[in-house]
Amino acid sequence: MVLLTTSLVRVSAQGDPKTTTDKFTALMNYIEYMYVDSVNGKDLTEKAIVAMLQELDPHSTYISAEELREANEPLEGSFDGVGVQFNILHDTIMVVEPIPGGPSEKLGIRAGDKIVSVDGENVAGVGIKNNDVFKRLRGPRGTKVKVGIFRKGAGVTYYEIIRDKIPIYSIDAAYMVNESVGYIKVSRFAKTTPEELKKALTKLKEKGMKDLVLDLQDNGGGMMSAAIDMADEFLNKDKLVVFTQGRAFPKEPYTANPRSKGLFEEGRLVVLIDESSASASEIVSGAIQDWDRGVIVGRRSFGKGLVQRPIPLPDGSQVRLTVQKYYTPSGRCIQKPYEKGLEDYERDYERRLKNGEFFHVDSIKFSTKDEFKTRLTGRTVFGGGGIMPDVFVPLDTTENSRFFGNILRVGITNDWTMEYVDKNRQALLQKYPTSKEFIKGFQFTEAEIAEFLKAVEAKEVKFDEKGWNTSKHSIITRMRALVGRSLYENETFYEVINDLNPTLVRAVEILQNGEFEKVNLAFDEYKMRKPEDGKEKKEKKGKKN
Repeated sequence: MVLLTTSLVRVSAQGDPKTTTDKFTALMNYIEYMYVDSVNGKDLTEKAIVAMLQELDPHSTYISAEELREANEPLEGSFDGVGVQFNILHDTIMVVEPIPGGPSEKLGIRAGDKIVSVDGENVAGVGIKNNDVFKRLRGPRGTKVKVGIFRKGAGVTYYEIIRDKIPIYSIDAAYMVNESVGYIKVSRFAKTTPEELKKALTKLKEKGMKDLVLDLQDNGGGMMSAAIDMADEFLNKDKLVVFTQGRAFPKEPYTANPRSKGLFEEGRLVVLIDESSASASEIVSGAIQDWDRGVIVGRRSFGKGLVQRPIPLPDGSQVRLTVQKYYTPSGRCIQKPYEKGLEDYERDYERRLKNGEFFHVDSIKFSTKDEFKTRLTGRTVFGGGGIMPDVFVPLDTTENSRFFGNILRVGITNDWTMEYVDKNRQALLQKYPTSKEFIKGFQFTEAEIAEFLKAVEAKEVKFDEKGWNTSKHSIITRMRALVGRSLYENETFYEVINDLNPTLVRAVEILQNGEFEKVNLAFDEYKMRKPEDGKEKKEKKGKKN
């Protein structure tokens, strides 16, 4: 923060900010005292700040004091509350899962329990919304809340819960795809992500993991420091992970820690990305690609190469101001263009879809000015808008249909599976005591599928036989995954739903059919090489040839 303040003073002196701030203050005073109608000065100021930031870039943002705590929770990796995941089913708060280690789990609250009262107030059948639940159950650590829990066969039991720090996990799943390939799904980059990753890697290595698939699809990023720490687990010595530079800041390189060995510096690594992988996800995948450490599989990533720093304002609000750009080890800035304004920037997904980029790799065009070379083998990689994967996997729409889309829109799969588990929990757990047995053996009966389709029609979604035949596998797989999550844990959801993840399927193929080594020529030498200089490597390779 000292560096940021010093730099701002130096830069501001070039533009005489006093004239600008006096001008704004004078205008606000005139509006307050002379404008024909009464105005809300605070609201007007906040709108002016938002409009001003929109003129800078798409990622400089204003966060009000009221919204700041909620905005920081995913980055901090925790919040204060009672520790339950919940859904609202039939106007009743249903516990999907108590968060491991949280106060609710410690008191014995279980998945399937229904919260019917909070601090003596009835909350069942009164039209309660998600935000109402948050307001009642969340609160400062150490405070108490009394909840009434209805459980089948036990009636209503009252629990006094002492709120505590509740973790927000950034790793959604870590399991073995087969005997040698591990899989880790990372949903965000938060303070706790590096430690979560270490635990996941340790667990999988104990289970015999030789190769790893790191899934960063749909990961919008988060903290840059977490991305650097993650890359450090895969890169040896003091390899450069990323460097940043801005008008007010000198070039800042960030390297892997040479004093500690990462948990997966050896072994084949595949990183999955797509058009929603952004920011910190692109730092990790860019570093892995630039050092020829692994193979990147999927579709071109989002293209966010701007670094924001939080700047507190006097009323407790905050501006996250873009102050630097970040660059991958080869020197790429992968920020996509934003000079045409926010509206044009937000239409990038639409343009990619229209241009066929999600389906055909030759639809993606790069300028020769955006060509760079990887540090070990000198392969050509591109900047100028996202990380381009080494192996392209098109978007799979073969099982999509309007009927499936309508089912998802009304949320019937979530509601129906929650009710199904509520009715059959004990029988299901008796038949499938572990998630592995569930994954291997559980299928819906024809009668249960027919019951689901009746529930769909009750939601005024007209049955479409063609759409059903097209999407049946995807719909049922999703339902099985939701049941698995309700019965066991979030990881079970991914073990089932990943049957619909063609990028993961392709990654496993690459590892099993010898394609990995053909794509990544440096892999065999990576573990043994000491030199860190890309030029030296290129010269040595030329002599061998």
